Amino acid sequence: MPGNKGGKKHSLLDRSFRFGIALKGLDGLLEMVLGIAILNVNPQGLAGFLSTLLHPELVEDPNDFVATHLLRAAQHFGAGGKHFASFYLLSHGIIKILLIAALFKNKLWAYPALIVTLSAFVFYQGYRFVLTHSLMMIFLTLFDIAIIALTWLEYKKQKARVAGNQTDS
Repeated sequence: MPGNKGGKKHSLLDRSFRFGIALKGLDGLLEMVLGIAILNVNPQGLAGFLSTLLHPELVEDPNDFVATHLLRAAQHFGAGGKHFASFYLLSHGIIKILLIAALFKNKLWAYPALIVTLSAFVFYQGYRFVLTHSLMMIFLTLFDIAIIALTWLEYKKQKARVAGNQTDS
């Protein structure tokens, strides 16, 4: 990801890649913060708060899609999901931040490392979706797939650039 040398304009693909990995970096930072915060959440208190908050909506429509999914998520969280969620968010966040930092430093090894890492997360998120039917998991998975594609395209371009620089020497 070299800088804008010589006043050369970046293509839409370049800008999309930069924007996507910047979002991934922010996502990684947010995941780390949430992973730490989750360790301090009382699962019963969260479930009670959501029940109170969603009660009027569920009285009106007992099958409300959003309300029932939120309550189910709170119950899962209380049934041992707290530690899983915290570990998942912290590990995912730390790995992403390290890889994104390496990409911004234009470390060629970071491109395939990010592709492999996000691919593993995509498979695991697919598995988690089968268990939880979380719509958020689908969104995160689709975003990861888009970042994988952009990273692959950028990696091919950077490899060609490095190969071209070596033949010029």
